[in-house]
Amino acid sequence: MKVHEYQGKAIFSDFGVPIPEGYPAFSVDEAEEVAQKIGGRVVVKAQIHAGGRGKGGGVKLADSSEDVRQIAGEILGMRLVTHQTGPDGKEVQRLLIEKAMPIARELYAGIVLDRTSGRYVMMVSTEGGVEIEKVAAETPELIVKEWIDPGLGLQPYQTRKLAYALQFEGAQVKQGVRCLQALWQAFEANDCSLIEINPLVVTEDDQVLALDAKVNFDDNALYRQPDLAGLRDLSEEDPQEVEASKYSLNYIKLSGNVGCMVNGAGLAMATMDIIKLHGGEPANFLDVGGVASSETVANGFRILLGDTNVKGVLINIFGGIVRCDRIAQGIVDGLKEVKVSMPVVVRMEGTNASEARQLLEDSPLEFLVAQTLEEAARTAVNVVSEVSIVGEAGRT
Repeated sequence: MKVHEYQGKAIFSDFGVPIPEGYPAFSVDEAEEVAQKIGGRVVVKAQIHAGGRGKGGGVKLADSSEDVRQIAGEILGMRLVTHQTGPDGKEVQRLLIEKAMPIARELYAGIVLDRTSGRYVMMVSTEGGVEIEKVAAETPELIVKEWIDPGLGLQPYQTRKLAYALQFEGAQVKQGVRCLQALWQAFEANDCSLIEINPLVVTEDDQVLALDAKVNFDDNALYRQPDLAGLRDLSEEDPQEVEASKYSLNYIKLSGNVGCMVNGAGLAMATMDIIKLHGGEPANFLDVGGVASSETVANGFRILLGDTNVKGVLINIFGGIVRCDRIAQGIVDGLKEVKVSMPVVVRMEGTNASEARQLLEDSPLEFLVAQTLEEAARTAVNVVSEVSIVGEAGRT
């Protein structure tokens, strides 16, 4: 789960990470009131779940409350396009009005899980204010990392090492150490999956401040964090992913045209890989869990059909403890509830797989039943290509 910058900064503040004075605003009037409250020069920041807002015109300086009113009117309601939003952009529905700070240096700090080592890693760089991915690709030596044992936490010697890597001097060192330690405490206490400050700044009067906040939470740990649920902004999430979460379906929208419905995350990944191997593009990741009941299948298809890019569906099921014939019956019953006018390829393997295939073939519904995963992927890619060609011909 992602949150907005102003929400992330509120969490930072609770744990002692220093931030500039700032408040959210949801209208032009609120923006002007906040600017008057802060006084002096302020920054007007669009609040969307994407980076690169400044380059897209979503971050602007204002010298007066009148300027804030004009800028807020321009940004609120605009479709902000950045390198992370895609070409359609995202509509700006809220702002952060923040005191402008005299910046001397821009740095970077972040924490993420390193799945290879099974530990967390805190990263810092003197190259803040730019895309950290670009720094990693072009000058990786400028990123300094410290791995954190989950059982021990971030150690004092590690924060000192990172502070010196950021080239803090004098009073900045003590502030930097406190800031990095507080950042780890916020990460650990809230079951975060990622925290980034870009930029972390040193001001002209030697303050160390978090000028930005990107905070993501581990969805699987939200049951331990009931207070965080209220921070979720559904308008920033894909509507189909939101709908899938209502039915406990693991769904992620992709850009292809072959819809996938699979039981098991590993099998779902393999299914997407083999679709690409045969020249196709998966439209989604959809894990329906261990039991593909009629209700699960029906809800899954409703979500798949909500994506206009989907031209065909591949159902790939492995029956272990739950028999394939029972799952096949669930698919037949589920599709009686949902009208599907596109090709549906089904591959089943495991317990009672032959009985399941026979049940599908005897069904009045027109399934394309495959014996192997390779055959299923090849068939799905081919039929989707044919549907796309017919569709293009119909529009010409």
